[in-house]
Amino acid sequence: MSEKMNVESFNLDHTKVKAPYVRLAGQKKGTHGDEIYKYDVRFMQPNKEHMEMPALHSLEHLMAELSRNHSDKIVDISPMGCQTGFYMSLINHTDYDDVLIILEKTLLDVLEATEVPACNEVQCGWAASHSLEGAQELARNFLAKKTRMATSFRGIVCKNIYSLAGMC
Repeated sequence: MSEKMNVESFNLDHTKVKAPYVRLAGQKKGTHGDEIYKYDVRFMQPNKEHMEMPALHSLEHLMAELSRNHSDKIVDISPMGCQTGFYMSLINHTDYDDVLIILEKTLLDVLEATEVPACNEVQCGWAASHSLEGAQELARNFLAKKTRMATSFRGIVCKNIYSLAGMC
């Protein structure tokens, strides 16, 4: 990685991170002052393991729907093509600890779910590829490691991003 690339994650040394973690991956300011914060929510260790598509797909549906029960700041939750995590984007929300709480509450809701939302051919582009049990196992494993995950990037986020805005 000698030259800086346009995509933030292409500049991240994936060999140096330790999943699971939640990392502020980007911040964009709109012309009217709104700010979007994009978090890298990494479930699996890059280049070592990945989520199987039916479980990942169901977890995407569940998180996208259930997270909005805990915050009106959610813009989007999108799976990574590498199948190791998700991007979670929020508008005008700078509180890292609250992001962790929103994520935890959402994943606890996933564990209680009895069905995958919008798991049909009308609302989903690949309705045959889902696994509620797989999604719940991913959520369970992530939550089991939350203590380590919660402290992994707090200092880095504060030092590298929020200090620029005087938030640390």
